[in-house]
Amino acid sequence: MGHTASSPTVSKLSALPAFVAGFEVAFVFAAILLYIWRWHHTWPHVWLALWAVVLASHTLRRDTFKDLGLAGVGLRSSAQIILPLALILYLPLLLYGFGHHCLRLLRPGWNSLLFFAGYGIWCVAQQYLAQSYFHNRLMLAIRNRHVTSALVAVMFSAAHIPNPILTVATLVAGFVFSEAFARYRNIYPLALAQAVGGLLLAAISPEALIHHMRVGPGYLFYGLR
Repeated sequence: MGHTASSPTVSKLSALPAFVAGFEVAFVFAAILLYIWRWHHTWPHVWLALWAVVLASHTLRRDTFKDLGLAGVGLRSSAQIILPLALILYLPLLLYGFGHHCLRLLRPGWNSLLFFAGYGIWCVAQQYLAQSYFHNRLMLAIRNRHVTSALVAVMFSAAHIPNPILTVATLVAGFVFSEAFARYRNIYPLALAQAVGGLLLAAISPEALIHHMRVGPGYLFYGLR
């Protein structure tokens, strides 16, 4: 059984005033939204500067792999909560998909395995930003873990606007994932659940609504040249 995250881990990171962490969250998240909606097309490489800001923050606060949820601590405990819950939630979607012929069983090939691996890495990156960075910083500014989980869920959802399916799904999943991270501090089961759920939603959702899982302007102008 993995270990739960303890308050000393968080307090070790709180050398700077709480409002600094709150300002940092607001600044970086606003920059990410600007990148999604504008800079992605005008300044496509500005994400490197944002990445540098995040890395500098980790260095300044002396974050460890354990703090970030990138170590093995809490892996088993998180998986024992998240994966069965994901199975319960995904089972009706699977039944719907097979019942409406949106899904079918195929022998996995290298292309499908590589695609799932690539999408899985992207989900790890998203959970790293949402939990390892944003949630960690919010936990420095706000004591109530349910409040920080709710804030992360809203931020995670806002990053998927205006896609209606992803906006709702990430709001719910974001809160559940954040609650698990606050307790067990490990992002890998969260990323796995997101990867499976995301691909499942993409497969069974009408293309007229999901728009190939696009967000931001990419969703609005999907199909237009």
